[in-house]
Amino acid sequence: MKKIALIPARYAASRFPGKMMAELAGKTVIWRTYESTRETGVFDEVMVVTDSDVIFEEITRNGGKAIMSKREHESGSDRIAEAVEDMTDVEIVVNVQGDTPFTRKEPLEKLLQVFEGEAGKKVQVASLMQELKDWKDIEDPNFVKVAVDKDFNSLMFSRSVIPYPRDKNVPTVYYEHIGIYAFRRDALLQFTRTPMTPLEAAEKVECLRYLEMGIPLKMVVTDYMGVEIDTPEDLERASKLLDQP
Repeated sequence: MKKIALIPARYAASRFPGKMMAELAGKTVIWRTYESTRETGVFDEVMVVTDSDVIFEEITRNGGKAIMSKREHESGSDRIAEAVEDMTDVEIVVNVQGDTPFTRKEPLEKLLQVFEGEAGKKVQVASLMQELKDWKDIEDPNFVKVAVDKDFNSLMFSRSVIPYPRDKNVPTVYYEHIGIYAFRRDALLQFTRTPMTPLEAAEKVECLRYLEMGIPLKMVVTDYMGVEIDTPEDLERASKLLDQP
């Protein structure tokens, strides 16, 4: 089955405008994301999908592949759905967020593996999560939390603390949702043809649309994935990580 990675990248991010073109240890955030995704070697093709001439030029002049969006979109998944609509030979599409410069091979391999075998035939959408241990991060609305069932299917995503620790004596594991998704192509197209749903609109968390459509996400636990660049402070944290030997 043909597997591709698409990296949605818009220039005018609300919390950190221009973050994709911000410099991170001598390279832009978007180029680091593209480069690290391509270097995993697990995809047949890697492309950036953008509404920005600046981002398009950044990728192509460095030898990468990029596609210009034709329309405005509410989410990254909507943006890449436009790009794959005519790619009828593609079966699995992985959405790698443009602000994740620390993308690594092992988590992506694990993500793709959930689509294999008899059990994998039932999986329509999968995503990554990592354990959160710092209470400051757990309370931070910039960290999207996810609660799962015993089979690691998503139950709920929220910027709030979930589950809420009413009983402090119960040992609880908190997971942060990492914005890397894998879709069957048809599930992605179904998503983009469905209007924004109420929970999604309230939380500004796009994967809630799948839950409201009755499609759970198969969640895959991974270890530390570095820093997603949502704020200038995140960029500073990412720079410190790259400075480490």
